[in-house]
Amino acid sequence: MITTRQIDHFHDGKPHQSLLVHDDARDGPAPTILVLHDWSGRSDSQEGFAHRLVALGYNAFCVDLYGKGLRGDTPEQCQALMNPLLNDRAELRARLLASVSLAAALPQSDAARMAAVGFCFGGLCALDLARAGAAVKGVASFHGLFLPAGLTTTVPIAPKVVAYHGWDDPMAKPEDVVAFGAEFTAAGADWQLHAFGGTLHAFMIEGANMPAMGVMYNANAAARAWDGMTGFLAEVLA
Repeated sequence: MITTRQIDHFHDGKPHQSLLVHDDARDGPAPTILVLHDWSGRSDSQEGFAHRLVALGYNAFCVDLYGKGLRGDTPEQCQALMNPLLNDRAELRARLLASVSLAAALPQSDAARMAAVGFCFGGLCALDLARAGAAVKGVASFHGLFLPAGLTTTVPIAPKVVAYHGWDDPMAKPEDVVAFGAEFTAAGADWQLHAFGGTLHAFMIEGANMPAMGVMYNANAAARAWDGMTGFLAEVLA
């Protein structure tokens, strides 16, 4: 049976509350996927995606990067929560690496087989884990931001990297895609990118519907990206 457990933890003395989703009928530890939230904070959609991962045989660890109870309900609130971390990528890296260590220490986790997936802001976070040389086998970024971290990158980048991208995403323009490829090639990464035509930002998030902001759920792209990710995880966590 799939169960959830709140994981209370602290970073620099401030409370955070992440969520472990796992199948308690499974014997022994299993590969664990960190699920990195979008700009709104820990969310129902993040947990829903985690349940889908557990159905594939993994554990899922929904990371809380903002802090316990900190959620954005409006674009302005979400921006106010995300921007401090976008402007301090060293602090963001510290929180991400602490989350990997926390998930790896759980008795349900096979610490030698871990990966990370993220959405929007969380997609940037997944890429930042790869840049930092985190102890994960692979990272998948869904409609992620491609902004470079401006920090030292571990070279060669060890985790395998995949990005699923809407070609019409105004938050990651074609020149950003080219820069992403150049950056990860220079860092010696095993990387791939799948771009979907006629697709905007947040294409994986059911209910996303703000086309004036370039944000729109796309069922076809979401299904294709999910199928791609399942093969990617099977490869890196074999």
